Amino acid sequence: MIKKNFLTFICMVMTCTQLCAQTLDGAWKGNLKAGAMTLPLVINIKDGKCTVDSPDQGAFGIEANTNHISTDSLNISIPAIGGTYAGRLHGNTMQGEFCQMGMRFPLNLEKTIIERKRPQTPQPPFGYATEEVTFDNTKGGATLAGTLTYPAGYDGKSKIPVMIMITGSGQQNRDEEVFGHKPFLVIADHMALHGIATLRYDDRATGKSTGDATTFTTGDAMEDAAAGIEYLRSTGKFSKIGALGHSEGGTVAFMLAARGKADFIVSMAGCAVRGDSLLLKQTQAISGIQTITLEQVRTMAKSQNNAWTNYFIDFSPKADIARTKCPVMAINGDKDLQVDADINLESIRRNLPTGNNANIKKYAGLNHLFQHCTTGKVGEYAEIEETISQEVLNDISKWIVK
Repeated sequence: MIKKNFLTFICMVMTCTQLCAQTLDGAWKGNLKAGAMTLPLVINIKDGKCTVDSPDQGAFGIEANTNHISTDSLNISIPAIGGTYAGRLHGNTMQGEFCQMGMRFPLNLEKTIIERKRPQTPQPPFGYATEEVTFDNTKGGATLAGTLTYPAGYDGKSKIPVMIMITGSGQQNRDEEVFGHKPFLVIADHMALHGIATLRYDDRATGKSTGDATTFTTGDAMEDAAAGIEYLRSTGKFSKIGALGHSEGGTVAFMLAARGKADFIVSMAGCAVRGDSLLLKQTQAISGIQTITLEQVRTMAKSQNNAWTNYFIDFSPKADIARTKCPVMAINGDKDLQVDADINLESIRRNLPTGNNANIKKYAGLNHLFQHCTTGKVGEYAEIEETISQEVLNDISKWIVK
C-alpha cells in the first residue's frame, strides 16, 4: 500500500539509526530542507534501539548503523541510501547535518511527545466469535495464518456471506496495520456486526505466515488470496465468497474476479491503470513536481532491482477488469494522492463488461486510507485519529447485504 514508493530520486530520505543513550531516549523530530522541499523526520530512540520515520514518504522503522553515540552526540550512517547524520545536543535541540550523495543539509531535532489515539480500534469483549486459521498456497510454498471472524449471533448452521481481505503493497499483517491504525480489524469488526464473516491474514513471510517474500509480486499476492478463497469454500460454511482489497489489494480482487474465484469484490482505492502510469501520477501528486516524466519514474523504479517493482511497473489490470462478471463495488477518496480517484475509477468504469451494474463511488474529503483529511498527504495518516470513514463502512456492509 504505502511502503512502495520511489521518491528517493528527488533527494527525499528514508533513514533510521541504532542509538543507545538513556538521556536520548524518546522521539526526536525535525525538518530536513533539501532545496525547495521540506521533509519531516522523526528519530525514535528507546532502550538502545532506534528507528527513524519519514512520514511524508510513508517510511517507518528503517535501520541504520551507529558510528558514535554518547550522552550528547551521535553519528550514524544509512547504507541503504548512502547517507549519514551527525548531531550534538545544545540545550534541548540536537543540532546536526545530514549528508547524502555529496550534498549536505542542516537537520536539527527536538524531543517531542507523540500520542496516537485510535478510537475506532475494537476492544474485547467483541460480542462475536473469531477463529485462528491457516491455509496453504502449495504452489508458492507458503502457509498463511489469519483470523476468521464470524457475525454476531452466528449459530454455526446457516450459511453466511464471507469476504477475504487483501492488503496493499508491501508485506503487512492481517490488520493492515500502519501508523497505529488497523483498518482491516476495524472493517472486520463492522462486518461482524452486520451479518458478514471475514478472513484477514498475515502476508507471506509476515507475522505468523511463512514463505519467501524476496521475489514476491502482485501475481503471488493473487495466488495467496486464491488459496484463502479455496480454504473458505472447503469449510462449507459460507454462501457467497467475496474479496475486499485495498490499494494493490484492489487490483488483486479484480484478478481473482477475472479468474472466477470471487462471487463479488470490493476494490478500495484499487490500482486500475498500468503500474508505471500510477507511480508517475502518485509521484507528481506527492512531490508537487509536475515535470517528472514517465521515463524518469521507470528508471528509478527499475533501479530498485526487485521482483515486485519489475512486475508492477509493466502490469496493467485492464484485461482483468474487462473479464470481471461478478458484482463490483469500487471506491476512492477524492484526496487520495497515491491512487488518483478520477483516473482509476474511470478505468474501472470504462473497462468493465457492458451490463456490470457496478457501484462506483468517489468520496469527498477522504484520503488513501479513507480517512477524512485536509491535504491527503501521507504525513497526515498518522496524525488523524479516524481509521476509516464510518460512511464507507456503512456503504460496504449495505452493498454486500443487498
